[in-house]
Amino acid sequence: MQDNKLRNVAIIAHVDHGKTTLVDEMLKQGGIYRENQATVDRVMDSGDLERERGITILAKNTAVHYKDTKINIVDTPGHADFGGEVERILKMVNGVILLVDAAEGPMPQTRFVLSKALELGHRVIVVVNKIDRPDQRIHEVCDEVLELLMDLNATQEQFDSPTLFCSGRNGTASYSPDVPGTDLTPLFDTILDYIPAPEADTEAPFQMLVSSIDYNEFVGRIAIGRIERGAIHQNEEIAVCNFHSPDAPAKKAKATAIYQFDGLAKVPATEATAGNIIAMSGIGDITIGDTICAPSAIEPIEFVKISAPTMEMTFSVNDSPFAGREGKFVTSRQIRERLQRETLKDVSLRVTETDNTDSFNVAGRGEMSLSILIETMRREGYEFQVSPPRVLYQEIDGKKCEPIERLVVDVPADCVGGVIEAIGKRKGDMLDMTPVGDRMKVQFLVPSRGLFGYRNEFLTATKGEGIMASVFEEYAPMKGEIARRSTGSLVAFETGEAVTYGLFNAQERGALFIGAGTPVYAGMIVGECPKQEDISVNVCKKKQLTNMRASGSDEALRLTPPRQMSLEQDLEFLADDELLECTPENLRLRKRVLDHGERMRIASKKKS
Repeated sequence: MQDNKLRNVAIIAHVDHGKTTLVDEMLKQGGIYRENQATVDRVMDSGDLERERGITILAKNTAVHYKDTKINIVDTPGHADFGGEVERILKMVNGVILLVDAAEGPMPQTRFVLSKALELGHRVIVVVNKIDRPDQRIHEVCDEVLELLMDLNATQEQFDSPTLFCSGRNGTASYSPDVPGTDLTPLFDTILDYIPAPEADTEAPFQMLVSSIDYNEFVGRIAIGRIERGAIHQNEEIAVCNFHSPDAPAKKAKATAIYQFDGLAKVPATEATAGNIIAMSGIGDITIGDTICAPSAIEPIEFVKISAPTMEMTFSVNDSPFAGREGKFVTSRQIRERLQRETLKDVSLRVTETDNTDSFNVAGRGEMSLSILIETMRREGYEFQVSPPRVLYQEIDGKKCEPIERLVVDVPADCVGGVIEAIGKRKGDMLDMTPVGDRMKVQFLVPSRGLFGYRNEFLTATKGEGIMASVFEEYAPMKGEIARRSTGSLVAFETGEAVTYGLFNAQERGALFIGAGTPVYAGMIVGECPKQEDISVNVCKKKQLTNMRASGSDEALRLTPPRQMSLEQDLEFLADDELLECTPENLRLRKRVLDHGERMRIASKKKS
């Protein structure tokens, strides 16, 4: 039996191809807002970090009504680092809208999310978005999408997917690229006609897979998922079980509150039936992948196996001389609790203990996902330090293997030589190169560790015009040594406050990261040295004052403005013997061993 008044659909695409903007227009045209209601752009990006960076980090649910049918829409992240979000969300829906930029065409994450949707047998509506771009190439992009479907072994039905042409910003859709649309009616009609209604057996015992978790301070954890079968009533007795732990007894609980999604709000409901996407509170320690079912029929649903993390960092208690000055939560117990809490929300994150009680290994999908975690913890008042990112190796058939990423770069034609040379040094292999207007689109397979710290170098080589995106491809045998960094660090020699005189002398040695008046401690990194060695500098050195005057002694000292580094740039800069100190107010680069003499002894031992 099907519930024909309901459709469940996810919007999937590469980053910046316009998913959240399209959802905005669908909400406006779906009658969610009052006529005089003030609205914001990208309303689904509700987190502070999401709005600041202009990216989606967490998948979110909403719903619109069209021709007496309710359409549940899930907006998903586009970055490969948050691919775990997309993988689990796809279990909740019956079809997907694949967005492709009319100029960029299919990118690595487009391939990844589409392959996951095809594996689950979902129907696909292809939407070529941003058709109003001056550099659009609609017909070539349509061919590229068909090639991608062929590559991914799509079925005949999936290969014949309907294609629409949209401008998310203008809120228009049309069936032909040559006929401009007036509104999103063609998109809504295609969803109703092509995406199947959910199969709904309302008579069978209740069963629901938890695909997402929300948290509210008043009601605690809120489980979100699609009801597979049966119906649920408020305050009904339920049981919680998990497919991957069949021997564990089912936990008893009660559905104290049920919510349905309507527009941007969760609307309380007294009951819900199969096929609906609902939120439910009242279950204390519920996690993603659990099955909620009727106590009379305890049958767990298999949960999609999330791809394993490929890189990790060590989070540890801050032990610098400035420890505890700025943070609210500084102990290992508080950091451990916070990291464990994050694993309940993010299924692709893994936290393990180390031999040292003050540090924890945190494994994730990429630098972006871990930097988002670091920034979130900083804003919550946590103080800690992190190690440089490192890849996770696996042993396959007795060989040590490392993660390989599929990298796609879109660069001006005159910069392509420098990019190919740089990727070659990082043990990358070129797959193909296609001209797109006066630019080149090049695909590589590169070891993940080869991409650490490359983004800045890439932007410099392409004069800021290059676009790069990568997604995990496979594990392959080790490719040999890769030089991590070709520069050294300027290290503060003593603790104190940086003064203009000391900085003026230090800036001749390299680019500085700090300005006058910045508190520093011995072993803190204050700049970058162009040579491949560390140099100790005394930035706290004051000018010796005498009562003698000399020509030139009173000249004004001119300082070059210091280089302001973002969190991602700091993580890229880190060498193996360095750490990043993260506090709510500052990010400080430092040496693992702060004492200058001790560092010299370790260096001489290595040489001998």
